[in-house]
Amino acid sequence: MTAARDQILARIRAANAARAAGDTPRAGDTPRAGDTARATGDADSAYAALPRDYRRAHHDPASTDIVELFAGRAADYRAVVERVPSGAVAAAVARILQARAPDTDGVPRFVVPGGLPPEWLAEVPDGVELAGDDPPLSSAELDRVAGVVTGCAVAIAETGTIILDHGPAQGRRALTLVPDFHLVVVRAGQVAADLADAFARLDPARPHTLISGPSATSDIELIRVEGVHGPRNLHILLADTGASS
Repeated sequence: MTAARDQILARIRAANAARAAGDTPRAGDTPRAGDTARATGDADSAYAALPRDYRRAHHDPASTDIVELFAGRAADYRAVVERVPSGAVAAAVARILQARAPDTDGVPRFVVPGGLPPEWLAEVPDGVELAGDDPPLSSAELDRVAGVVTGCAVAIAETGTIILDHGPAQGRRALTLVPDFHLVVVRAGQVAADLADAFARLDPARPHTLISGPSATSDIELIRVEGVHGPRNLHILLADTGASS
């Protein structure tokens, strides 16, 4: 404990540009430019020298089926997870959207962001309407649609989480927060083993939305309520060249 305290105090003295070793700056003192630069350099060197031998991953893709791990963890969150061959995505999308039709009034209407691969929608039947988001749909319009179909940026096997960076195949954040149903296609190659691997694949300049199962909360009397902060229903199509239909 004493060693940790001494390290903290030493860094504080360095950041305050102490003029000499053991000298305590007085109130009102203004550090000289050279002192500040030297102290900043010392602090940077000390930070760079900190040991970083912590574990960066819990799962080795060479020995762990991280795609299967992701599927299991996502299902634990009560998401519906289907593994399909990559060539069967269009048929699966059509089947899932058509199955949602009885839950809607009239012709079911689903929002698809611009940039969604057109081959994913190639088999959608005539009885299902697809709507774009240009110009942007209002919140009221989004609330009336049957759901939304998107891709993703990356998925995390360790936590069963999907990350959207709201690129062309994902659309703006409101598209996946307002509708009650979200169908997301995850390619097997997008599944990262752990958080560190996932974030290394992302552009930090982009906005990110992390989705772990359908929206739910247990804030009131520990009673689970779904659909509070987003869709009540999350359906994941895991497109895998090694999957069987």
